[in-house]
Amino acid sequence: MPLFAVGKDHTAAVGKDHTAAVGKDPRSSPPYDESMATSPDAPVASTTLLSPRDLEKLAALRGMKRLATGLLVIMAVIFVVAFALQEKYVWLQYVRAAAEGGMVGAIADWFAVTALFRHPLGLRIPHTAIIPTEKDRIGVTLGEFVETNFLSREVITTKLRSLGVSHAVGTWLIDPAHAERLTSEAANAARGFLSLADDDTMREVIEEIGRRQLIDPAWGPPLGRMTSTFVEGGHQGQVVDLLVERMHEWLERNPDAFGQAVSERLPSWMPSFVDRVVDDRAHREALKFISAVRNDPNHQLRVAIDEYLRKLSDDLQHDDATMAKVEELKGQVFDSPQVRDLAGQAWNAARTALMSSLEDADSELRTRLTQAVTQFGHALLEDRVLGEKVDRWVEDAAGYLVETYRHDLAAIISDTVRGWNAEDTGRKIEVEVGRDLQFIRINGTVVGSLAGLAIFTIAHAVFNG
Repeated sequence: MPLFAVGKDHTAAVGKDHTAAVGKDPRSSPPYDESMATSPDAPVASTTLLSPRDLEKLAALRGMKRLATGLLVIMAVIFVVAFALQEKYVWLQYVRAAAEGGMVGAIADWFAVTALFRHPLGLRIPHTAIIPTEKDRIGVTLGEFVETNFLSREVITTKLRSLGVSHAVGTWLIDPAHAERLTSEAANAARGFLSLADDDTMREVIEEIGRRQLIDPAWGPPLGRMTSTFVEGGHQGQVVDLLVERMHEWLERNPDAFGQAVSERLPSWMPSFVDRVVDDRAHREALKFISAVRNDPNHQLRVAIDEYLRKLSDDLQHDDATMAKVEELKGQVFDSPQVRDLAGQAWNAARTALMSSLEDADSELRTRLTQAVTQFGHALLEDRVLGEKVDRWVEDAAGYLVETYRHDLAAIISDTVRGWNAEDTGRKIEVEVGRDLQFIRINGTVVGSLAGLAIFTIAHAVFNG
């Protein structure tokens, strides 16, 4: 519930306690007005401006005000009675002196306490209503005090060191309930980001990252180095073996298809029996050639392929024409709309998969995240070196933030106080500390009485002795 938004229900909730405390429902008290300061027991604020807790403090403040004012009234009555009868009863002179001193002390301390928050009796006496008048300066002073005494590297690091951050965090994280809670909060935050992320923007980001990391750099030299490493490692032989084996199997299973392919390329005027002879001979020679390539690791075809790949790898790295062809082919491929749409498709697929995993509490992703959190907690407790690194990092980070932003943080206090309404500020502070300040009035009455009695007694003893 906001501080200055208390309605009928809240007032009713605490009204019973208020009545018990002061004998009167605080809702019946009129709102504060400057003219009400003419009474020592003037109310300090409208109950509609205060929270339920403030209403309780207000009730206690009013009770203390009535007590302090009641003492002043008692002193005044005693003074009047003693003054009227002191000629008849001499000893009442001492009572009168005590009552007179009590009244002076009570009035003086009432003035001092009231002057903190408003103009006593509504009179604009200099150096009164101190808090409303000087609230901006008080805010600046409070901000400087906090900045100097609290927002310093030494204070922050000492406090963090005494807490043992890594041990405290590790102890908290190893609790499965805490680990699941942290994972759940992280999943909610990630889902919120994914739901708010603009599809077009994310597609452009992915496309820009892909272009910057994959497309803009020249492809020729890297491809050349990869081809050279591939050839030097003899991996091309495995590829050739696979291709040759597949070709041999196909030729054995499909002699008719091979023969038909050969016949279609012969002149149409050749007799059909010649076609069959040629088809059979071509099929046998193809099988013989493929078998030779498969069985001979030093076959001329294998050597030719190796030489071609070596030359290609060198051209990709050093031949300008070859590198230019690669860049041209790359541009043709990646400038096509179909390829550019891959960025949007990749984002949609990734977002859908992530949202599904994050929403499911039993998904593999969240399960692994929870396990990782728990394992990190155990590591903080068991690995002393890791714990010390985390402690130092937290202390350094906190120290840096405090040193860099201490003035900005302190300015929040002064700026906030500066934005408060002057009268409301005084009223709120009086509700917070006014009850304790009423003891000053009570003590002033008692001390004034004792002082008046002592002064009169000494003076009477000296001059009438």
